[in-house]
Amino acid sequence: MEYFAIHEENPQMRLITRAVDIIRQGGVIVYPTDTAYALGCHLGDKKALETICRIRRLDVKHHFTLICRDLSDAGTYATFDTPVYRLLKAATPGAYTFLLTAQRSVPRRLLHPRKKTIGLRIPDHRITQTLLDALGEPMLTTTLIMPGEALPLQDAEEIRQRLNGAGCDLIIDGGRGGTDVTTMVDMTSGFPEVIREGKGDTSIFL
Repeated sequence: MEYFAIHEENPQMRLITRAVDIIRQGGVIVYPTDTAYALGCHLGDKKALETICRIRRLDVKHHFTLICRDLSDAGTYATFDTPVYRLLKAATPGAYTFLLTAQRSVPRRLLHPRKKTIGLRIPDHRITQTLLDALGEPMLTTTLIMPGEALPLQDAEEIRQRLNGAGCDLIIDGGRGGTDVTTMVDMTSGFPEVIREGKGDTSIFL
């Protein structure tokens, strides 16, 4: 397992490039976001997804999120009309997860099993954005909360100790993480419905 300390404001590109190589080779990474540390992998890698499920003891039917660079990326995987686009543009990047109707091309394992929706997120975090820019596509992601625990792990060194031997390939230390969740907003009806309040300000949807 590799461990990179990456500067939060000026990420070292040689380390970002190595992280991208690990993702493309099927690796599982821990990385910081604007809410908490998260687990991520290449969205097309079934084995990496299984590793994440094993680390967090998740069912494969868990509703994962795609973390995206921008709305152009998001539009590849979800459908939304102009009014919804405007709302998304006003709220991103930020600490929100949006539930949207998935495009037909999205693999079934990434969808909510009944609603055929997908969760999309565009974070406001320099390391994450630099990583996604270099990768050139979204990552499959979920918050790093260990089985039986209520809050995400905050300290990268503790994460390294806890995940040693668990199948994680890289930990990106971006400083102390938060314990917040994203604000989750269901946009499938064309109007915002806040279904979980978190770090993201909900007043913009009123």
